[in-house]
Amino acid sequence: MLNKYARAFFTRVLTPFAAFLIRRGVSPDTVTLIGTAGVVAGALVFYPMGEFFWGTVVITLFVFSDLVDGNMARQLGRSSRWGAFLDSTLDRVADGAIFGGFILWYAGGGDDLVLCAVSIFCLASGQVVSYTKARGESIGLPVAVNGLVERAERLVISLVAAGLAGLHKFGVPGIQYLLPVALWIVAVGSLVTLIQRVVTVRRESAEAEAAAAAEAAAEAAQDKPQNASQRNASQGSEAAK
Repeated sequence: MLNKYARAFFTRVLTPFAAFLIRRGVSPDTVTLIGTAGVVAGALVFYPMGEFFWGTVVITLFVFSDLVDGNMARQLGRSSRWGAFLDSTLDRVADGAIFGGFILWYAGGGDDLVLCAVSIFCLASGQVVSYTKARGESIGLPVAVNGLVERAERLVISLVAAGLAGLHKFGVPGIQYLLPVALWIVAVGSLVTLIQRVVTVRRESAEAEAAAAAEAAAEAAQDKPQNASQRNASQGSEAAK
């Protein structure tokens, strides 16, 4: 849902910066790789130590590379299958690092196995949600459903909550509970989204198979009169003999 509106806004805002990088000779693939490396470093260095505020600051600085690289590719007229593949693949790496950072914190210094398990579910369900759409599209289905919590929602909810929770170390009381609440919201939302996509793929698959069966039946119905005419002509030819 956020993809529809947030991407359009930030694309306009980041266009001048993308143009600046192009003038400097930076390639879109380089931006993608640096952005992912920055997100992974921010998540796996700061989050396992409980430094959620600074970790979120670092991640936020790099996460916008996901918009900058695409903007650069469009300006250069170089949009390609390779660029889309690299971008999508590294998105999964970045997401895994963010929730992996939460997992390491709650398995270690955070000392909360329930939230560790919730974080693991967020990581796994996020990957599966993305896979269901990609797999459905690979077999020729449109997978025409937005879903309750997609990647943009997962990132915004998790990062905003983590950043605010990190203010607890600056003396803000009670705010550390925002992150656990956010993780539960992401977990439940991801589960709902997964169910939405599975149901959509099942429906679209049934519709596609029904349409294929109807087309085959129509072709068979068209062939039947032709076959009958051929048999009659053959019988007439035999009778003439």
